[in-house]
Amino acid sequence: MKILLGTELAGYIKERQAKQVRTLRQAELVIPKLVIIRTTDNPVIASYVRMKVAYGEDILVDVDVRTPAEADLFAEIEKTNEDASVHGMIIQLPLANKEQTDTAVNLVDPKKDVDGLGKTATLTPATPMAIDWLLAGYNVDLTDKKIKIIGNGRLVGEPLSKLWRSAGYDVEVFDEHTENMLEKLTKGEVIVSAAGVPGLIPSSALQRGAVVVDAATASEHGKIVGDVSEEARQRDDLTITPLKGGVGPLTVCALFDNVIRAARAAAEQAKD
Repeated sequence: MKILLGTELAGYIKERQAKQVRTLRQAELVIPKLVIIRTTDNPVIASYVRMKVAYGEDILVDVDVRTPAEADLFAEIEKTNEDASVHGMIIQLPLANKEQTDTAVNLVDPKKDVDGLGKTATLTPATPMAIDWLLAGYNVDLTDKKIKIIGNGRLVGEPLSKLWRSAGYDVEVFDEHTENMLEKLTKGEVIVSAAGVPGLIPSSALQRGAVVVDAATASEHGKIVGDVSEEARQRDDLTITPLKGGVGPLTVCALFDNVIRAARAAAEQAKD
């Protein structure tokens, strides 16, 4: 078995980003700033936010976490849109009131939408970018490969399928309405799963030599589990992400790559 370990690549990317931020600060006098807006005190979400704050500190990107009341969420987003010192903004999902999600993510200024979730976003969403980096870093060529994506969600499946289809790759997307999914999955040479259903993919659904990116994490009996069954993870012929340290570390890297891009674009615009 070959393990796709994102932590190995993340260190190199983080070092590059730190140099880019130093250049922005010293040569352009621009201090990259990210605002994270959240409306829930969910401990899992809190841990994600702390991870982003720590990463920002490491590469000298300012990270400001704001927790408006549900009634003030949209006003907070508008205020952040108008703040020229802010280069990136993310709406930390899920929101306490999930009915606010579509309005909130589409209210973010496209130039500051570093999560790439809005309909008019110009930056590539972080998780698809991370998956792209991970496969490229391990020399997985997607050309002429049969690619299967499980899940068509906002954060992974939908933007990833758009990204890869625009690059001309052969992509088929499965969701909960797909009939005979496991049978169709056996034809997949590259599989990305983001369904969030523990053990969804049995060993029998994976052909020999398949490349598998398990981009879903869930908790079961206090342990972190993914969509790929434990039986499949015991095989020695697969190339696969680990339960921890696969896509996750690169997703944070990709998010901050977008913040740096947005800060650089703002600096260039200020010169005009």
